[in-house]
Amino acid sequence: MQMDTLNIPDTIIALERTALDHWENGDPGGFLETTAPEAAYFDPYLEQRLDGIEALRTLYEPIWGKIYVDRYEWVNPRVQVCGENVAVSTFNHIVYSSDEITRWNCTEVYRQDDGHWRIIQTHWSYTGHGK
Repeated sequence: MQMDTLNIPDTIIALERTALDHWENGDPGGFLETTAPEAAYFDPYLEQRLDGIEALRTLYEPIWGKIYVDRYEWVNPRVQVCGENVAVSTFNHIVYSSDEITRWNCTEVYRQDDGHWRIIQTHWSYTGHGK
């Protein structure tokens, strides 16, 4: 049986776009909705990896409703499909907020369970040497 992998990148990109649109308007719920219960999460504000959706929810709680950006650019999105149930999304993210520009790298690993794509690993880092 040959699988149809043409639709997977479009699906992952749509999930990423929706989550980022929510995030940039103060709502991290878009990422929480697509994150698996056992997900691992890295970002430069943390000294260690976070494990699990509840830890991620706790991290997001104090910033909910407080993140707003003027606009953002999503640069070089790429989705690599690995078999029928795993995909890796990588992209650069440029955030324009007031008088600050922040540049990010992001990698997210997705797994498909019961027809739903969920993030099982996220890694955010600054592009270059900081903001």
